[in-house]
Amino acid sequence: MTAIHMLFYIFSATAILSGLMVVTSRSSVHSVLFLVLTFFAMAGVWLLLHAEFLALVLVLVYVGAVMTLFLFVVMMLDSEKITSLRNSFVRYLPIGALIVLLVVGLTVMVVGPDRFSLTVMPAPATKSADYNNLADLGMVLYTDYAYPFQIAGALLLAGIIAAISLTHRPPKKRKSQNVNEQIAAKPENRLRLINMPSEPKEDKS
Repeated sequence: MTAIHMLFYIFSATAILSGLMVVTSRSSVHSVLFLVLTFFAMAGVWLLLHAEFLALVLVLVYVGAVMTLFLFVVMMLDSEKITSLRNSFVRYLPIGALIVLLVVGLTVMVVGPDRFSLTVMPAPATKSADYNNLADLGMVLYTDYAYPFQIAGALLLAGIIAAISLTHRPPKKRKSQNVNEQIAAKPENRLRLINMPSEPKEDKS
């Protein structure tokens, strides 16, 4: 067993264990931190597979931006609601276990040595020292898949705009200035004098 095999097993075991801790941890903050550890472990696996670009994107985008946002949202959530959701974990545990068994069974049936082995899918040839998979990825992405890439970007933009439009609510009971009324105001309208009869003094004797 080489050092690469050992690293692969270490990263894979870390990803599996931290993934289990994501769904079994009692603290939501701990679940987010375990998910960050899962992303780091998967980035290590991708580095071993010579997918440096995907590994860097996983660390920079998901760990650096998305998971930070998740952590802030979890910390600002109402703790009472989280407790009520956690109490229903045992009630939905049989359904979750059944789904896990179904997914594992399908994976075992589909992923096997008959379909995914070195005899059916041989290992790729070794690349030269100056090989850059980022250049190859960009070449394929912006030539063969240029139109699907642009269409996917347009669909994501439409989804973002639709989500903002559906969830946006105008503020209620907000006091705002009317600049036109302020400019059109006249001095005689700013102050109004009222004549009122004076009140007699009370006799304190």
